[in-house]
Amino acid sequence: MTRRRRNIETFSLSFLDVISCGFGAVILLLVLSKIADPVMVEKTETDLQELIAMLQEELFDIRGDSTVLNRELLSAQKLTTDTKMTLKELQRELDTVQGQYRLLTEDAATLRIDEGQLQAARQRLTAEMERLLANYQRAVNDSVGGIPVDSEYIIFVIDTSGSMQQKWSFLEQKIREVLDAYPTVKGLQIMNDNGQFMFQQYGRTWMQDTPQLRQSIKNAIRTWAPFSDSNPADGIIYAIETFRDPEKQISIYVFGDDFTGNSAEAVVREVEKFNITGANGERRMRIHAIGFPTDFGGTPRMAQRYALLMRAICA
Repeated sequence: MTRRRRNIETFSLSFLDVISCGFGAVILLLVLSKIADPVMVEKTETDLQELIAMLQEELFDIRGDSTVLNRELLSAQKLTTDTKMTLKELQRELDTVQGQYRLLTEDAATLRIDEGQLQAARQRLTAEMERLLANYQRAVNDSVGGIPVDSEYIIFVIDTSGSMQQKWSFLEQKIREVLDAYPTVKGLQIMNDNGQFMFQQYGRTWMQDTPQLRQSIKNAIRTWAPFSDSNPADGIIYAIETFRDPEKQISIYVFGDDFTGNSAEAVVREVEKFNITGANGERRMRIHAIGFPTDFGGTPRMAQRYALLMRAICA
């Protein structure tokens, strides 16, 4: 008896069911594994935004701190600069006071002169001087306060500071007297104690003496007031350096009331260095001084310091 074989269909219903279930399981696994991803992505983005915001806030704080620190640094630098300037100013004042103290100490005997000794000095002539002067005939106006006026070139060095402006009319009078004492000279020049010329266009050169020039000087002196630090040493040394000439007889007239320098001794040494002696043993340029004191008893006794300095230089 022959058995009849049954035909097996490859794509039967059972097979399709199994395949479908397999695919469904795979899809389910994929769905289950990805279902939380959007939430994680959103949370990660939120965290990043918060981190960025926090970092930006810290950056702003750091920038603010940096601005404050820079401001404090600038303030500290300014304070340091001001302190250095104050120290320099105090050092200058200390040097000035020490110089004044040394000057007053060295000349204590001179500073204790009484009122009678402040009168105009009298020239004491020895017998030999009287003998020599017996043959020395000179007109009355050939001297100013006992100073010979035989120089051919004259330089005026004038203190134009504020204290001098208070007695300017008296100074104008003395300028006129000195000019009148020299009827004629070969050259004139006028500067202040800082070396500034009255007539800038003729600076560092001799001005020819004429009646018109003398009148111009008298007119200009009335309103002439350039800056001055009341230190005649600067003007004297500048005049010597600029105009010294062994072939010329030159006189320097100094008008002032103060000496604000540190050391009179240093000034004398400086003047001696530039105003050298000639073949006859005399200084190339004569230096004379006219003082305008305001307060001999005050502090720091500037009039006395001026008088002591100019006495040494003129000698």
